[in-house]
Amino acid sequence: MPIPSVVSRGNSSTGARVRSEQGFGLVELLAAMMMLMVGILALFAMFESGIRTIKRASTVTTAGALADREMENMRAIRYDSIGLPEPLVVAAAAPYSSDPAYQATPANRVALNACGTAPCTTKVPVQTLTGADGKSYRVDTYMTWQTITGGRAVKLVTIVVRDGADTNKVWARTASSFDASTGE
Repeated sequence: MPIPSVVSRGNSSTGARVRSEQGFGLVELLAAMMMLMVGILALFAMFESGIRTIKRASTVTTAGALADREMENMRAIRYDSIGLPEPLVVAAAAPYSSDPAYQATPANRVALNACGTAPCTTKVPVQTLTGADGKSYRVDTYMTWQTITGGRAVKLVTIVVRDGADTNKVWARTASSFDASTGE
C-alpha cells in the first residue's frame, strides 16, 4: 500500500501574517474608540434635550396653574365687582399694551368706575407672582367688553402669564367671559 503524500503549505511569511490574528492594530482601535465616542455624545445630547423639555413643561404647567388660580379668583367675585383701575391700565407699559387682549379704546375696557354700587375688585393689571417652582412670573390681567350674539355685552377677562425675566415669553393664556344675566 502506498503511503499518501503530505502536501506542505509552505512557510512563507506572507501566509503566516494573513492567518495570524493576534489582536487589534492601532488604526482599528482608534476607529472603534471614535465610533464609541460618537454614540456616547449622541446619548448625552438626547438626555440634555430631554432635560430641557421637562424643564419647559414644568414652567408651562406652573404658569397654567397661576393663570387658573387668577381666573378662579375672578369667578369668586360678583359680576358688578369685575373691573380694573383705569389709571393703572393706562400706565401699564409694554408688553401689556402691545398684547392682542389689550384694548386701546377706553370705552372697550372694563373700568373700575363701571362697577356700580358693589365693592370693586382690587385687581391690578400687572402683578408679579411666585410660582410653586420658586420662579417669578408676570401676570397680566385684561378686562374688556365683548358683544355677543343678540347684542348683549359681556365682560371678557383674559389672564396672560409671562416669564418674569423675559416678559416677551408667554407661558400661559386663559380667557373667560362673564355675563350679567347669569351673574357670572
